[in-house]
Amino acid sequence: MDSNNFLGNCGVGEREGRVASSLVARRHYRLIHGIGRSGDIAAIQPKATGSSLLNKLTNSVVLDILKLSGVRSVTSCFVVPMATGMSLTLCFLTLRHKRPKGRYIIWPRIDQKSCFKAMITAGFEPVVVENILEGDELRTDMEAVERKVQELGAENILCIHSTTSCFAPRVPDRLEELATMSAKYDIPHVVNNAYGVQSSKCMHLIQQGARVGRIDAFVQSLDKNFMVPVGGAIIAGFNESFIQEISRMYPGRASASPSLDVLITLLTLGASGYRKLLAEQKEMYTYLAQELKRLAAAHGERLLHTPHNPISLAMSLDGLQAQSGKSVTQLGSMLFTRQVSGARVVALGNKQMVSGHMFCGFMSHSEAYPHPYLNAASAVGITRDDVTLCIKRLDKCLKSLRKESSARSGSPIPLTGQEDHAGE
Repeated sequence: MDSNNFLGNCGVGEREGRVASSLVARRHYRLIHGIGRSGDIAAIQPKATGSSLLNKLTNSVVLDILKLSGVRSVTSCFVVPMATGMSLTLCFLTLRHKRPKGRYIIWPRIDQKSCFKAMITAGFEPVVVENILEGDELRTDMEAVERKVQELGAENILCIHSTTSCFAPRVPDRLEELATMSAKYDIPHVVNNAYGVQSSKCMHLIQQGARVGRIDAFVQSLDKNFMVPVGGAIIAGFNESFIQEISRMYPGRASASPSLDVLITLLTLGASGYRKLLAEQKEMYTYLAQELKRLAAAHGERLLHTPHNPISLAMSLDGLQAQSGKSVTQLGSMLFTRQVSGARVVALGNKQMVSGHMFCGFMSHSEAYPHPYLNAASAVGITRDDVTLCIKRLDKCLKSLRKESSARSGSPIPLTGQEDHAGE
């Protein structure tokens, strides 16, 4: 249905869907024109009715999946061919026209560079609000957020930028309270829901936040939630006209690849297939928690208590820190070279400059978190074999580091008795 594939087509324009490589043409199923028009990513292209139809279908199917996953009152969404960070930037730029005085974005701290740089790239000043420690969890400091709103003046604040999915021991923001505060002060609220679609808890927080207060848009990654290649995101919300404004803010046409990838994937899985994946994610989270807890006990560590985080887990590394600060970072490289990808080792005292802002304790979401730790996540698509092999390799790495430390010090480090069985 795209004009470049019509047998009798005579193209005399500057963009006629011509492709030099037959391999490239096959890779894209000869859907060459992309999606949208120069003024609106959601507009129908007369020369590309097939691609436009597929894009409409994708947005409809994705909206259905968001409802199925827990945000039942969402009214509008669209797939954008940019990852989460740039999609957040697009939301902030759209809000600029609604709030011309807005300079600041209130941001409960999460140590992830792209969401911070999204605010800088859009031309705004992030106001970092430190989290508070409750037990092992890092949670939103609502009093500090409200103080910042009052100090800066609501009219000078572009929006509140909150987060759901994150690395433990940080947990999802208090979305209901933030949404209520946004409504109280009439401040827009944008949620970074990067890999939260796979979590019923994260989706429930968004649903409840929209019910009791204000959420203008929430943004989620395609690759992290739907197992497709990197390069796309979903921008969704509860006010159809505002979501359309965001789509119109996108300059020019766009690649159809992310839309096509997620459509193919969701039609392959079906609603029941995606529900099954979500159920397996929950089951694997429980299994990963059990295995990490057992391994931690065997090595004199503990699984940090973070019940409000439904995807990520953290195991303390206090014993390694006591041996040597280098042992903590060495563990991360040992795991990577042993093909354990995604595990994240956080040492104490890291400092990192990000777009002119110095983060103390970077990667730990806090200036002074009390423990070094290892992160592991039970994300959609993880298998029992992934968990079992990770635990086995992690056990071997910890034993190896213990032996190295013992050899350096010349004194044996006592074992707990469970250690020999930790990886079985």
